[in-house]
Amino acid sequence: MFFALSLLAFVGIPLLFAWVLASFDTRSNGLFRQIRIGQYGRPFTIYKLKTMHADSVGNTQIITALGSFFRKTKIDELPQLINVIKGDMSVVGPRPDVPGYYDLLVGDNRQLLNLKPGLTSEASLKYCNEADILQQQEDPLRYNDEIIFPDKIRMNLEYLQKQSFLGDIKIIVKTLFR
Repeated sequence: MFFALSLLAFVGIPLLFAWVLASFDTRSNGLFRQIRIGQYGRPFTIYKLKTMHADSVGNTQIITALGSFFRKTKIDELPQLINVIKGDMSVVGPRPDVPGYYDLLVGDNRQLLNLKPGLTSEASLKYCNEADILQQQEDPLRYNDEIIFPDKIRMNLEYLQKQSFLGDIKIIVKTLFR
């Protein structure tokens, strides 16, 4: 909570500016909201800056140039500090996923639901370019379901077993200097 409040105080004004830019860029409210699965399998609303807008026909979403910059620099993720302050998320923990993944875990893997989802983790650092990896696959959904998601589960279970304050600090430092 302290870390999130401190960081939000530091980036609050630039974040408001980024939200206004995202609003103009996407021609909508620049704040993206989506249901994700949280601790104990409870759904919550995650906040991000919008990085996409509908094409002229309205059939597909297109990443804007500014949105691409926000994604690359992870500026689009900063509104999640609000999720940390609200208690939905932690700074370090498994990244929250959309319904249909973590909420469907079985057996020992279900232990991951005891953790609050986080802004960063070893798995999110390893797969920071996940969209690019999936874009290169012939069947991205299958690749995610058979390769990436199981690896994230393995890494997050490892985190659960070795979780410590010092370990979290190391992950935060890795994230900041990535």
